[in-house]
Amino acid sequence: MVHYGKTLALAMALVLAFSAVGCTTQKDETSAEAQPQLWVVDNAKDPQEGYVMENPSASGDLLTPVTVKNLGNSRTSSEVKKEDPEEVKAIWLSYLDLKPMLLTTGDKSVGEEQFTKNISEAFDNIKALGLNTVIAQVRPFGDALYESDIFPWSYLAAGTEGKDPGFDPLEIMVEQAHKKGLRLEAWVNPYRVRNSATNQELSAENPVHAMLKTGDAIKYNGATSYNPASEEAQKLIADGVQEIVENYDVDGIHFDDYFYPTTDTAFDAKDYQAYQKNGGKLSLAQWRRENVNSLIRKVYSVIKAEDEDIVFGISPQGNMDNNYNNQFIDVKEWLTEDGYIDYICPQIYFGFQNSACPYEETVEAWNDLIQNDVKLYVGLAPYKIGLEDTFAGNGKWEWANNDDLLARMVETAREEDHYQGFSLFRYDSVFKPQSDVKSDVKQELENLKDVL
Repeated sequence: MVHYGKTLALAMALVLAFSAVGCTTQKDETSAEAQPQLWVVDNAKDPQEGYVMENPSASGDLLTPVTVKNLGNSRTSSEVKKEDPEEVKAIWLSYLDLKPMLLTTGDKSVGEEQFTKNISEAFDNIKALGLNTVIAQVRPFGDALYESDIFPWSYLAAGTEGKDPGFDPLEIMVEQAHKKGLRLEAWVNPYRVRNSATNQELSAENPVHAMLKTGDAIKYNGATSYNPASEEAQKLIADGVQEIVENYDVDGIHFDDYFYPTTDTAFDAKDYQAYQKNGGKLSLAQWRRENVNSLIRKVYSVIKAEDEDIVFGISPQGNMDNNYNNQFIDVKEWLTEDGYIDYICPQIYFGFQNSACPYEETVEAWNDLIQNDVKLYVGLAPYKIGLEDTFAGNGKWEWANNDDLLARMVETAREEDHYQGFSLFRYDSVFKPQSDVKSDVKQELENLKDVL
């Protein structure tokens, strides 16, 4: 995962003096000016190798300690967990996991036969562990690991963006998953086109070229992103989702946690000024949240218009304040009003002994936020097994000193009334761990299998 510098480590030491700051609390900021920047400048290495905003101190008022149990409705002891028709037992298959299955070390396509073999073996591993769902990343950078009339072929398909590999990876993944009795959800990153760590050349047919000229996409601090305020960008993203659900037998669409790429007011100043000039009254932060809400409603609508049984879920950060004030996503709105999502899968990458965001209390707080029929899945962190948990305070060695954390996390989450599943980040962390933690991972997985 991402290694933070000395400055962030010092900041964390300060935060740990204040229990549970920011993990599941949100406060409405009227301005984004004082907030830190996000993925456009924070990623010295590719963000999906680590969870960029995992640090609980990434935002929040350090002078106002709160407890994670303050949000939502308190449950009484008389409440009983609802019957669970089928627990979703998922794993994220990141583009980083897919890359060696698709490309040779020289960045040439391995070909259809070899990819089919590679992905089939991966799905066999997933099935053998007792999992039933794969969340496969098919649009990581405004591109496509499938035949698209909207987005160019991903560079992961054949080594160069826009180059046809001669086969359809998503089609093969759907076919192989269903053949083995696994669900498959298509994981889409909505806004990101490039960041400073992923700078492969854009193909000539990439729609971002035209949209940069019109302001529907924005280049900022070495990153390129679709503009969340743009109706055209929202339509492009929703149309891309519609294309997937119309052409592929996917079981769901999944968004990750990369929404607004920065908190800097300069990022979308022209759009916000135009909004105000036309009579808009929302603060910058509120306006940004509504831009995201608008996209999520559009995506939900196109999915359900195609097939009510295709689910739409989002995996935000475990830290609610980061979600609300840094990436401008109003998760509480999604968990109160209908028409947004079918499930929420917060990345609760914290141990039970985490000083700022203890696992059990954080899961409970997320569960208590849900006021509608949205299902709760929990994102879990097998990438931490056997390692120091840098920002966990008193729990920094929890992942190294225990061998049953994942099992206990699943069992703990099952006590919550909205809980319906979990997801593991990510495939290589589970099935291709580093040699120094391989035995630790093996023992964790054996214990996890006992509860699945």
